[in-house]
Amino acid sequence: MSVINEHASPAQSRGIRWTVTAILVFMLVAVAGFVYRMQQPRVMSEAELKVNGLYLLQTPRNFGEINLIDHKGQPFTRDRVEGRWSLVFFGFTYCPDICPTTMAFLNEFVAQLEAAEVADTQVVLVSVDPARDTVDQMATYVPYFNPDFIGVTGEFLDIHRFATALNTPFRRVPGQDDDSYVVDHSANVVLINPRGDYHGFFKAPLDLEKMTVTYRSARAAWDKAH
Repeated sequence: MSVINEHASPAQSRGIRWTVTAILVFMLVAVAGFVYRMQQPRVMSEAELKVNGLYLLQTPRNFGEINLIDHKGQPFTRDRVEGRWSLVFFGFTYCPDICPTTMAFLNEFVAQLEAAEVADTQVVLVSVDPARDTVDQMATYVPYFNPDFIGVTGEFLDIHRFATALNTPFRRVPGQDDDSYVVDHSANVVLINPRGDYHGFFKAPLDLEKMTVTYRSARAAWDKAH
């Protein structure tokens, strides 16, 4: 049934139509705004983040300079972790279990991010076994999991300093001979923010759904603060 009175004047009819149109537009905008807000990442509390495996520093830490080399033979310096989010995992190519599992997990994690998130997210594997993880070795290993991942190696002391600054200890465990050793290391994934500072870490064991919501929460909080 028409909302316009058949006895109304042309001016009254136009006024009613404009009113109805304005109400409909307002309703559409309200609904669109609600849907948009529902789709935005929720900023989680510190307690919620920890329950879901992400531990953030109250004040992100400047860890100093980096003096390493990537799997393409290019310098890997501090500027390489500025301007984007970095997920840094310390491992080694001869690792029998944790490293390939984590690298495969990170590939799956990146695959389900939105395009804008992927564009400013990089995954970096830093070797804790530079004696065996040469540039060529890293170039073979890292792209196997994802061609966009970055493999990093370098001098032992430079790697050790970097790992220590990010609270990621590791130690060599002797084997039966000089070449059969393994390296004990953390399975956590370090989060570096776009300013290039140590922002926190995802505690192992990693969970895809939990890591996704906490990563998006950390990004949303950062965007809100900056």
